[in-house]
Amino acid sequence: RNVITIKPGQTVLHALEKMANDNISALIVTSTPNNIQGMFTERDYARRVALQGKSSSTLLIGQVMTPNVIAITQDISPEECMALMIEHHIRHLPVLDNGKLAGLISMGDVVKAVISEQEFEIKQLNGYITGLSA
Repeated sequence: RNVITIKPGQTVLHALEKMANDNISALIVTSTPNNIQGMFTERDYARRVALQGKSSSTLLIGQVMTPNVIAITQDISPEECMALMIEHHIRHLPVLDNGKLAGLISMGDVVKAVISEQEFEIKQLNGYITGLSA
């Protein structure tokens, strides 16, 4: 799917509407298509807006986004992604392709990929063991 982004000058309410409409939990904040300025997530909303009693209809994304986002390239393995996410306590990673925004992966995406790889390895090992004992 397309990467859903939001501009820092848009309201938190607009971001929440986008997230609800697209059934996603994070938006990449950009001023131009490939200029990542930050990330806005459900966690940012809970901690920086709702719990502080701020108004979603007037508060701007640039005021509550998480700046200094860690991004990855497409050649990073799922295990490396998981290590980065655990180390930095984050749940989303923007993906860059030749410096351009190509996607956004979540911890759920990474867990699915790791499980899939492990299932494949288990099947291969079972086949090897079964082939030896026959």
